Amino acid sequence: MPDLPDRPESAEPQETDAERRRRRARFLRDLAEARALRDRVQPRRAKTARLRHAMRMRTFRW
Repeated sequence: MPDLPDRPESAEPQETDAERRRRRARFLRDLAEARALRDRVQPRRAKTARLRHAMRMRTFRW
């Protein structure tokens, strides 16, 4: 296997906080969309997951 060349940090442009937040917001939107789709496709599993989450939250101690 050939050795991969080491990339110095200065070679990559540093991303700004705004870009990172924008990328994270897009990822979270996509994740929420995927969860909503899964809930529509598998309603029984979604209901079970909701009930399980509610039980976990009731038994959680602050």
